[in-house]
Formats: sequence, C-alpha cells, structure tokens
Amino acid sequence: MYFHHVVLEQQAPTLKQVNDQGTRYYVTPQGNKYPSITTVLSEYNKKAIYEWRQRVGDEEANRVSRQASSRGTRIHKLCEDYLNNETPQFKTPFDTDMFQTLVPELQKINNIHAQELRMYSDHLRIAGTVDCIAEYEGKLSAIDFKTSKRLKDKEDIENYFMQASAYAIMFEELFNIPVSRTVVLIAVDEENPQVFVEKRDSYVEKLIFFRDLFERKNKVAANY
Repeated sequence: MYFHHVVLEQQAPTLKQVNDQGTRYYVTPQGNKYPSITTVLSEYNKKAIYEWRQRVGDEEANRVSRQASSRGTRIHKLCEDYLNNETPQFKTPFDTDMFQTLVPELQKINNIHAQELRMYSDHLRIAGTVDCIAEYEGKLSAIDFKTSKRLKDKEDIENYFMQASAYAIMFEELFNIPVSRTVVLIAVDEENPQVFVEKRDSYVEKLIFFRDLFERKNKVAANY
C-alpha cells in the first residue's frame, strides 16, 4: 500500500526543547515556554503508579518502565517508517509480531498531514510532538500509537484521549485545518490491537483541568 502525504501550505514551527528542573518544555518562535502535554498529564494515575512502585519495588518498576519505553519507541519507529512508505527494520521477532497486528489499522490511514511534528497551542499553553495527523477511515484525525502488555479499560486511559485532543487543537490552531476526531491505536502483547475513536471536544474540559493543575503546582503565569 502507498500512503499519500499532504504538503501543508504553512511551514511547521520550529520549537526548541528545554528541561527545567526535570520538567520538559518547548519554546515557541515567540519565546513562550510551554510544558509538554505528557508532563501536564503526569498527574493522571499518579497515585496508582506510586502504589504499583511501592508494591513491586523501585528496581523492578524501573526495569519494567525501561522495557516498556524501549518497546514503545521501537514500535513508533516501525509505524512511522511504514507510513513513510519505507521498509520497516525489525530488531526482534517480538517487534515483528506486534507490528504486524497493527498493519490492518495502519492501512486505514491515508492523506498524512504530519508525523512526529512538534506543535504548540497558545490557547492551551501546552506543546508536544504528535505521532500522526492523517485521515483514518476517511476522516482527519489526531492519531496516537501506544503499546501495552495487557488490554486497557477505556476509563483508565483518558489521559491518552486528552493527549490526542491537545494535538488536534494544536494542529488546527497552527495550520487552520480542523481536526475534530482522535484515534488511539494500542498494540497489545499477544492480542489484537485496541482502537479507540473519540470526539476531540469530549476531553477538552478534563485536559484544561490538568493544565490548570500543572500551572498551579508550578506557579506558571497564565498567558492570555
């Protein structure tokens, strides 16, 4: 399958990534410093993550986290290469098996507007790097790729939907192209992938709640 890539009329912004006391920020061309969306949403499930680390111990928690991060990075790269009409380079049989489960869903994507693009929103005062902005089953969507060792319950991953909603808003704000839908594709160990298709605006209120929580905790001055 050949994937068509859309050439945007406007040039993508150049954002500089900086770290300030362990927090990742992006600096916009206008000089505004906005936190990454993943940082803003780090409070989501923080209690559950803390309890898990207490239960299994720091050494095991760190090992599992490193393994999950490495796996996620590899699968992201395979998806990116495939959508760029390049031949994916597999490092392990496990990667091959997990990626192959995603292929039928990836083939529902076309007219790709952006991949791995740094963006920001002055309205949200947030920045981040989107996996993909493209049509999914014919409708322009903010698409996020995830990996998991087990099947996820929808009510436990609202941070995924908030993250994708933020990307959709950033893209529309920067390029004046409406993106009203989000798609989260989760590759799961030894299972078929999970696909969650949501309306962008369904999670904006919660997204702003976590943005405000971050700003209060970090005493960030609101920029209106």
